[in-house]
Amino acid sequence: MDRRELKAIIEALLFVWGDPLSLKDISQIVELDISLIKDVLKEMMDEFDYNLRGLKIVQVEDTYQLSTRPEFYPWISKLSQNKDNKSLSNAALETLSIIAYKQPVTKAEIEAIRGVRCDKALETLLNKKLIEEKGRLEKTGRPILYGTTKEFLRYFGLKDIDELPPLLDIELDDEFENLEN
Repeated sequence: MDRRELKAIIEALLFVWGDPLSLKDISQIVELDISLIKDVLKEMMDEFDYNLRGLKIVQVEDTYQLSTRPEFYPWISKLSQNKDNKSLSNAALETLSIIAYKQPVTKAEIEAIRGVRCDKALETLLNKKLIEEKGRLEKTGRPILYGTTKEFLRYFGLKDIDELPPLLDIELDDEFENLEN
């Protein structure tokens, strides 16, 4: 098969699958080397961007997925006004930001930073699969540790957590520092 046909096959696989598809899976399906598949996907991503197609290929870690371009959101949003896809509230965004930058983090640590309870925000983020339980802290009560998911990376268009913009240096008050110890 030539490169043009391989690109068409990969595009069809990404379209039909819908969810992120790993390099390993694509490689096994087309029976070609992972490094070749990675090169072809990079070419496809560049071509989709250069031609300003309505779709783009999004990479999250070692998985790839077809996605609509964010700049076309105003038109796509008119197509479906589904309540389940509402944007996140300010409280949920604040909570998600804390989790993204401090992970793994407990509910008590989040509440100490925000200064208010975060039960509803955590429930929303868990339901949207933007965060997940990463384990439990080895201390009294064994509080749950929260962290972000691959869905979080996809939602915000990040390859990995290292692509988060840097935080400004902010001095933590003594009360919060005591919570961590």
